[in-house]
Amino acid sequence: MQQILCTVDVVLLTLQDDMLKVALLRRDREPFKGVAALPGGFIRQQDDADTRDAALRVLRDKTAIEPPYLEQLATFSGPARDPRGWSVSVVYYALVPFDVIDSAGHPDVKLVGVDKPVGLPFDHRLIIDTAVARLRSKSQYSSLPCYLAGETFTLPQLQRVYEALMGEALNKVSFRRKMTEMDMLEPVEGAFSAGGAHRPAQLYRLKPELRDRLTLIERGL
Repeated sequence: MQQILCTVDVVLLTLQDDMLKVALLRRDREPFKGVAALPGGFIRQQDDADTRDAALRVLRDKTAIEPPYLEQLATFSGPARDPRGWSVSVVYYALVPFDVIDSAGHPDVKLVGVDKPVGLPFDHRLIIDTAVARLRSKSQYSSLPCYLAGETFTLPQLQRVYEALMGEALNKVSFRRKMTEMDMLEPVEGAFSAGGAHRPAQLYRLKPELRDRLTLIERGL
């Protein structure tokens, strides 16, 4: 009897020019050698404490990126998803500010708009669509978009991130009221954005005690 293949895959998402993009890598081996796909790999019994550990290792090895946010998405399985045989993949999605990906400068990482990828191998199109739907849904009632805004940000910058993910304009007053209600941000003392044509704006960041968990609100944006 053939052994079941056990892997992890990671949907690495970022915002570039207010467009949600996913990181793809060209596969260096069969099946689908040379085809752009999600970063993924086999779970290593001797190296990985659990599937999350495996996902982090895959990202480090293949993209040189440590994501500020990683969440398990779903498990995809079946006999038809991989030509090598019956397989199960535990999938995670990671949120990373664009400057982190840019500074990593990994030559094999290609960012593509989440609606653009075609001809993806395995069931990676379905996986991406599932991750994007999860992100956009949770953006309506949680602090999740903050992980795409960078280490520090102004409130207008954070509002643009929420708007890009939700696909709609948000009322400024209502948005700031919700941020106050969530009580997840703290001002960075003495730190302001560059002035430009406008008065410098206060920089904020997630409160340290909230960086490893989401803040939720009962009524969404």
